[in-house]
Amino acid sequence: MTTAFLLVYFFVVSVLAQRASTNDVPRDTSFTVFSAADKVVKQYPYARLVLPHHYKKIGIKKNIAYAFLGNRKLYLDVIRPTDRNTHPVVLLIFGGGWRSGDRSQMIPIAQQLALAGYVAVPVDYRLSIEALYPAAIYDLKAAIRWLRAHAAVYRMDSTKIAVLGCSAGGELAAFLGTTNANNKFEGEEGNETHSSSVQAVVDIDGILDFTDPAESGKDTVPGKPSVGAYWFGGPMREKRATWIDASPLAHVDEKTAPIIFINSSLPRFHAGRDSMIEVLDKLGIKSAVRTIPDTPHPFWFFDPWFQPTCRYAVEFLNSVFKGKSQ
Repeated sequence: MTTAFLLVYFFVVSVLAQRASTNDVPRDTSFTVFSAADKVVKQYPYARLVLPHHYKKIGIKKNIAYAFLGNRKLYLDVIRPTDRNTHPVVLLIFGGGWRSGDRSQMIPIAQQLALAGYVAVPVDYRLSIEALYPAAIYDLKAAIRWLRAHAAVYRMDSTKIAVLGCSAGGELAAFLGTTNANNKFEGEEGNETHSSSVQAVVDIDGILDFTDPAESGKDTVPGKPSVGAYWFGGPMREKRATWIDASPLAHVDEKTAPIIFINSSLPRFHAGRDSMIEVLDKLGIKSAVRTIPDTPHPFWFFDPWFQPTCRYAVEFLNSVFKGKSQ
């Protein structure tokens, strides 16, 4: 396929995903792979946006409704090897400041995971323009329960479910991994007899502590709330308990899943990471860090950083699920 064709394809997929996901729900479309590319190539002119590709060895089932909230439907896609084997699963969570973005942004990474022998599932969740924290958590835990309820249909190993997220999605992935068996965040969106626990987390530049000044200190300009303030309904000085409660660091316990942090070179997006690793080490829970030098925040969308990002993720997942050394 030509680059021009793939660009058109990716744009159409993105638009269709947004339309299928929202059912006329208001949406912030300020963050897309193309808006990210406009910014990144100015600083890194050699960066190349990675687009979905056609692979004969993997297939995709699109726009599967996993939750029903009145007339509102939430969707996911299932991308998997075309063989008849049962594979571990990775739920993929897009970023965009908990306010923008859509699941089509995760298709290139999902394809690489499927090529590596995983069932990859890009997923919708409600953004802050529609519903405040913790609605997104309820949605994503419902998606995990859906995976287990439909494991036989899509030949997924329900005992080996990982979550992978980028930026805001990375924070959400880490939150899911630190709240295994925490009934407070289950919600009531279906398949309640199934577990929402996950067995591994891939956090790509997602923060772990909202109280870090890099996040909590942004609300200094009246009328220009931070993305955190949008999601929590107010800045930390007004909603301190919520800002703490939403931090994955606040929930780490012995049930937390093994986690890898794949980071850019920007310290802002490491907030809470080292503190979490200290706690994980004390609990004897596996963790790893891979920092890709001289990288912008949305590095996972671009070559030359896309391939090492996928490689680090697959190596970690293989070490957890397949007993392979990293």
